[in-house]
Parts: sequence; C-alpha cells; structure tokens
Amino acid sequence: MAKDNNPNSNKFKISPWLIYTAILLIFLFISFITGGSSLNEPAQLTSSKFNNYLEKGQIEKVIVYNKTEAEVYLNAAALKDPANKKVAKDVFDRPNKGPHYSFDIGNDQIFQTKLEKAVVEGKLKDFNFLPKNNWSDILISLLPIIIIIGVWIFIMRKMSGGGGGGGGQIFNIGKSKAKLFDEKTDIKTTFKDVAGLEGAKEEIQEIVEFLKNPEKYTNLGGKIPKGALLVGPPGTGKTLLAKAVAGEAQVPFFSLSGSDFVEMFVGVGASRVRDLFKQAKEKSPAIIFIDEIDAVGRARGKSNMSGGNDERENTLNQLLTEMDGFGTNSNVIVLAATNRADVLDKALMRAGRFDRQIFVDLPDIRERAEIFKVHLAPLKKIEGLDTDFLAKQTPGFSGADIANVCNEAALIAARNNKTAVDKQDFLDAVDRIVGGLEKKNKIVTPEEKKAIAIHEAGHATVSWMLEHAAPLIKVTIVPRGQSLGAAWYLPEERLIVRPDQMLDEMCATMGGRAAEKVTFNRISTGALSDLEKVTKQARAMVTIYGLNEKIGNVTYYDSTGQSEYSFSKPYSEETARVIDEEISLLIESQYQRAIEILEENKDKLNQLADILIEKEVIFKDDLEAIFGKRTFDKNLDEVVS
Repeated sequence: MAKDNNPNSNKFKISPWLIYTAILLIFLFISFITGGSSLNEPAQLTSSKFNNYLEKGQIEKVIVYNKTEAEVYLNAAALKDPANKKVAKDVFDRPNKGPHYSFDIGNDQIFQTKLEKAVVEGKLKDFNFLPKNNWSDILISLLPIIIIIGVWIFIMRKMSGGGGGGGGQIFNIGKSKAKLFDEKTDIKTTFKDVAGLEGAKEEIQEIVEFLKNPEKYTNLGGKIPKGALLVGPPGTGKTLLAKAVAGEAQVPFFSLSGSDFVEMFVGVGASRVRDLFKQAKEKSPAIIFIDEIDAVGRARGKSNMSGGNDERENTLNQLLTEMDGFGTNSNVIVLAATNRADVLDKALMRAGRFDRQIFVDLPDIRERAEIFKVHLAPLKKIEGLDTDFLAKQTPGFSGADIANVCNEAALIAARNNKTAVDKQDFLDAVDRIVGGLEKKNKIVTPEEKKAIAIHEAGHATVSWMLEHAAPLIKVTIVPRGQSLGAAWYLPEERLIVRPDQMLDEMCATMGGRAAEKVTFNRISTGALSDLEKVTKQARAMVTIYGLNEKIGNVTYYDSTGQSEYSFSKPYSEETARVIDEEISLLIESQYQRAIEILEENKDKLNQLADILIEKEVIFKDDLEAIFGKRTFDKNLDEVVS
C-alpha cells in the first residue's frame, strides 16, 4: 500500500487496547454516577418491615418504578437507628444518600392508596411513580460482548499483516504492501552517494532517464525496457542503487521485498502482485523495486514436495503475466535484486521481462578507495588519512564490509579514549572483522605456544620463498575467534589465476603443517582450516577449471545450479576414483614441496618462531631482517591511481 505522505502520520498513534480500557472506564463511571447498582445495591425489604417503617414515620420518600418496584429512602432519624446500620454507609464508608431499600409492591393501586394516606398523616414526606430505563445496567450487560468483538477485530488486524492501510485489515489482506516513495518523501540517497559501481550506475541512470525523458528514445523507434535485474554478492550495493534511483527519479517508486508477497492465506501473493501493478499503472510512469526476488522467483518444479500448484508458484505466475502478458503495463519498469540468480525461473529472466541483467561485483582497489571516502566523511579522523592504503588492506571486501570497518574503527578509537580515528584503528578493525576478537586471556601452555609459533612461522617462511604466494603483512600467535594464530596476507587481485599461482598458494597453506613435521617430526590438529582450504583448491583445479592433465579439459561445474537437486554424479565411478587420486596427489606434492623449502631454511624458521614467541606479533620488517627482501616482490607501497 502506498506510504502515507501526511505530515501528521508520524504523530503518536493510540493503541486499540487504550480505547477498550477507556470504554470500560466510561461504563463504570456511568454506573457509578447513576446510582451504582453494582457498587451500592439497595438492600431488599419485606412488605411487613416497610409497613413498620411507614408507621414509625422513618421513611423520607418512596419512588415506584414501572408500578412494580419501590425504592425506599430513610430519613436522618431512621439512619441513626442501629437496626439500619448496614444501609447508613455506602461501600466507600460515606453517608448513603439512598435508595436504602427496595422491594416489589404487588398491587400498585392499593400501594398508592397506602402512600397517600401516610402523606396525609405526616408519616411520609413524598412519593412518586416513574418509568425506569436503567441504561447503566444495559451497557454493563453489553460490555463483555463489545470487548469480545473489539479483541476479535484487533487479532484479525494482526493476523492479516498488521500495518496501516489496506494490508492491515482482514478484508484488504490482498492489497499490496509496497511503500511508495516520490519527490515528497525524505529519500535523500542519490547517485553521488554510491561510490564505485560505475558500469552499474550508468545502466541504472539510463533507466531513470528513460522515465524522465522517454521521447528521446521512443522518437527513434526504441522501446523502454520492461525491467532490470541487479545480481551480485551480498553487500555490494544492490539495494543502495535502488535507493539512489528512488532519490533521483522524478516518478513514483514502489519498494517491497519478495517475502512481502508470502502470506499464510492461499491466493494472497498473486492478489498482491495484481494490486501492486494496478497502483503502479495508475501512477505511471513508475518504478517497482522488488528486493530479494528469489523468495518468489525460484524456478518452478524444483525441490517441490507439495505439488505443482503451491502458493509461491501462483505468485510467480502472476508476476510473469503482469510483467509481460496480454495486459502489458506500459511505462512501468521493474527493478529487482538478488544474489541467487542461478535459482531464478528462466521465464522470469527472459528478454521482455528482465531485459537487462546488471552484475554488481565486489569493488576493486580503486572503487574501495572511493567507498572509504564516502564512509569516512562522517567520522572524526586524523588529518591526511590515506584511503588508498586502507583500500589495499581490504582485498575482497564488499561495500557493506567497508562500512563495517569504518564503524568498528570509530568504536575502537572511542574505546581507547582517542579524539580522532587514526590508521591503527582501521588496521585493528580489519583484524577484528577478519579474524575475530582477541582472546589474550586464553590459557595456552608453553609447549602449545611453541607449536603454534612454529606453525605460523612455517606459513610465513614458505609464502616468503614462493613467487606467487600472497605477500605477508603480519603474523600473530594471539588467539582470535576460533583460531589459535593467524598469518595476514595481502593477496594480489587477479582476474585470472594460472596453475603455478594456485600451486604456490597451496604450498604456502601447507607450510604450517610442514613446519610442525620438520621441527617436531609429528603433526597436530591445528591445520584443519589449512587442509579445508587446500582441498577445496585442489578439487576446483581438477573438477571445475580443467587444470589437471589426467582428467583433461573437462569441467563438472554446473552454473545453472540444477546439479544440486540431482542425486547422480556427472561422471563414472572410475572417473571419481581418478579425481580423488589427483586431488590427493596435488595436495601431497605441495606438502612435500613445503617440507623441502623449510628443511633448507630450518634455522631461519626457528629464529622467526623465537621472535614470534617473544613478541607474539611480527610484521613484514621482521621477516626482511631474517630472510632479506623478496626479489620478485612488487612494490606494495605504490599508490594505485
């Protein structure tokens, strides 16, 4: 449902429970001021006692309601009588103004004659016959029914999705829950706030231009694209791009998530799709943005255990029809975002529905520097902070990761009572995010500390000696997260990777276990993560990239993702045996290669381990002092323009 642009919409909203409580208090107040039948019920009186009070002149007045029920008011003298002690005070221990007694009169003519005679004799001051409508009793009796109805309405509102507008009422559950953004809303994100992503921004900006100035394109016979799909890893800025479109476009912008179509009631998803496109068509030209579209756009028939006519498929079918069916919506562009494009239905991906697929990749070093500038702007930082250096320290980080680094750095600086965030805070933030929190109080025996130091020194030594291994930044034996030690590298950002580069990386990864073997002649369980990493690399070389001579130029990788639903392998048992042998051979060969390198540099390995035990953290300079400079090392201090 469209977002309410009324400036009063942000004011305090009254809870339904407050309304129900107020109604109850009003009924109780009415009952109290009208005599309070439930709070101060008059005592019952027999006819003989009434005659006795009347003869003694103790009655002030009598009021007869509906010619059947009499209410008796005693005079002051009668209320002082101990016999009337119970009716002299009300429930609040205040003087009871009456009525004090009530009783059924029987024949009204006889009773009226008796009262007239008592008035003449001066035994009764006044009497009256009145009709009675006890509205308080009627309201009190209806109160439980009113409360039950109110509670039922409240529960139905909650079950149907809560919220205001059409989605908040049981009869409007099929209404769209999309939020409407236009020039009147407070969306301030623009393309200037989106750093990097130049190619994606260019495509998105053109879509906005289509709607702002359609004649520029339609005059040449072109058609406005129906939709664009933003695809990329999590945190790369797909939703941020959509926010920028909402801020830039001078047209209505409907935003919702794929899960907003999902509901416990059958047929609701398809109904919401229809209502969404109906609203967009009424306000066309317009843009619809569906985040995480894989929630409803998964390929039909996959892993479907409940039959082919389930609710998600109905929603998808309606979405396909609305995007490009008989009743095509003109001037309505659909933007969608997902990080699982491989599971989307082919009918959704075809031209005419999503004409463009915009890949939003992880930022490169230049784009990371731009992203850092955006997130550093609100921080109090030292003068001359080098964003290019920070970009080089965060390879493989997404835009969301960089935002997290900046926030963590600010928190670390505040924790250390600094007045500005400096370079070291950012390095500590990267360590905190990648490796986890330091556990300096973890109990480690001297023997275990020696083994950890040898293991990490083995990684550092082998990587230093290999040309294609990632350059080392620092090594630590301070426990972080689940690891007992860590070596930090600055990997080269490659577009393609060659076999010798992958083998060098595998050899450096096996350097930890090889160092344990060379030094202690025994191994430990500390190389679990290393073994997991090299096994994945070796399997990828053999089965995915076709880099194994024995298997040949064959890949068993399925980019469509359909193989994960298959119970059979795309190769024979004989090929499976060969694959296992080749994977094992690759890993063992690099393990032996690491052992040979460490045997040749055993003294330097032990020297490095001793320094590591003493300092707990060593840097690139310490390795240069022991091994000398790497002759094949690139100049890492260059500023990448």
